Amino acid sequence: MKVQTISDLIDWTRMMHHQLAESLADGSTQHEQEMAKLLLSYLADHETALERIIEGFEQQADSKVLKTWVYDYLEHGPIDLRRSCDTPFAEMNFDEICGQVFNVHNQVIDLYRDLLARADIPEAQELLKELLATEEHETMRLAQQTNRMRDM
Repeated sequence: MKVQTISDLIDWTRMMHHQLAESLADGSTQHEQEMAKLLLSYLADHETALERIIEGFEQQADSKVLKTWVYDYLEHGPIDLRRSCDTPFAEMNFDEICGQVFNVHNQVIDLYRDLLARADIPEAQELLKELLATEEHETMRLAQQTNRMRDM
């Protein structure tokens, strides 16, 4: 998917969370370790919930802001999940799973930070701030929950 507008960016983010949720769910059904299965299932559910949250941004945002071009601000394309991880989740241990998921989330956060720094229109800046805050908050929440699971 080619990201040209804020609407495309939101749609891409939503689809990325959807694809990640599917990959995690597939891994949870195939993994041999019980703790890893629980982690993958939790992460899949979290990504599905985050997909719905991101979808809400697109439904509530001003249509003029959604049409704002971001194409000129993208130095690199958005993350391709198929290329970001060569090993299936079913073959990873607990720490590798967490590392991969946080890597993806951190790339999304970096992308939003970069776009926010380059945005000129106040309304677009506000929407990007909200999207960034959501991604940061949810990543922090994931970190807390996975640390609790690790401690079990």
